[in-house]
Amino acid sequence: MAAQTEKMAVPTDAELLKAQADLWRHTLCIPTAIHGLGGTASPTDLIAALSLPPSKLSLLGRLLYQLATAGVFDTPDAGTTYRLNPISYLLVDGVHIDGDACQTAIVRVASSRYYVEAAFGLADWFRKDFDGPVPSPFEDLHGATIFDDSMALLDPEMDKLVHEAKASHNHMGIGLVLRQCHDLFQGLESLTDLCGGDGTTARAIVRAYPQIKCTVLDLPKVIDKAPTEGVVKYVAGDIFHVVPPAQAVLLKSVLHLWSDEDCIKILAQCKKAIPPRGAGGKVIVIDIVLSSASGLMLETHHLVDMLKLVMTRGRQRDEKDWSDIFMKAGFSEYKIFKKVGARAVIEVYP
Repeated sequence: MAAQTEKMAVPTDAELLKAQADLWRHTLCIPTAIHGLGGTASPTDLIAALSLPPSKLSLLGRLLYQLATAGVFDTPDAGTTYRLNPISYLLVDGVHIDGDACQTAIVRVASSRYYVEAAFGLADWFRKDFDGPVPSPFEDLHGATIFDDSMALLDPEMDKLVHEAKASHNHMGIGLVLRQCHDLFQGLESLTDLCGGDGTTARAIVRAYPQIKCTVLDLPKVIDKAPTEGVVKYVAGDIFHVVPPAQAVLLKSVLHLWSDEDCIKILAQCKKAIPPRGAGGKVIVIDIVLSSASGLMLETHHLVDMLKLVMTRGRQRDEKDWSDIFMKAGFSEYKIFKKVGARAVIEVYP
């Protein structure tokens, strides 16, 4: 029987920020079962809850202990029971923090055979000489590009999972930004959220700032499944061709998926969509800025960069890289508004 214990409290902002950085370094699959057992469980509890063969008990215990050693679970009694902590809390299905906080789709994508096969093929990929733009190892091996129709043709279920991972990655932390960056949205009357998915981020902004009229732009197959509650306007389209006009445009965890050349094209469309700076026009970029960070944050930044290298033509950028693409897209100035966990909030002005 599961140990009787008080359910874990919702992590604080600081705990969530550190947990998200930690999470990008790990994979796991059993926090939901522990949550259902009250937040703490023994290996025997989990064998029953997950309907695993009893013969796997000792093997499960070894896996759990390794995950606890890596910081994914707490084990107050050295392996007798395991308890959720902020990292594993983010992987509990159905738990909501600032929208849909569950990050299991990200873990499943990063541990999928498609990603693993591409990562193990890096040596061969580096030896190849390509004519024209260099495809990602994922694209080169599988003949498909994530977020493209080719991915849906390769594997519809994997395509769905990739979009779920992108949505959970993008939406996680918007509440922290709204709480910690009070001036970011002050005075805005309209905002377009590019690649905003089901509108979770846009709805959070409207709840905090009811005067802002929010529009979400995303691919038709994403917009077709968006809710129709009337709070947010949804537009199906392509970020390379047209951006719905607004006082501000939000690019939250978008540009790191694209090459510098593509980022410049996207930002140029954003510049066309906003008014001059004197009328409040700006682009809000929320993304990683590589820096001289140390320890966990430095490791997280560069491991996420390796994920981008394997799966996309994009990359993580340092401040000089960001400055270069902003200026080449026709913007005059930018400022790093605030750093929130592993990401930075950047205001870019026309």
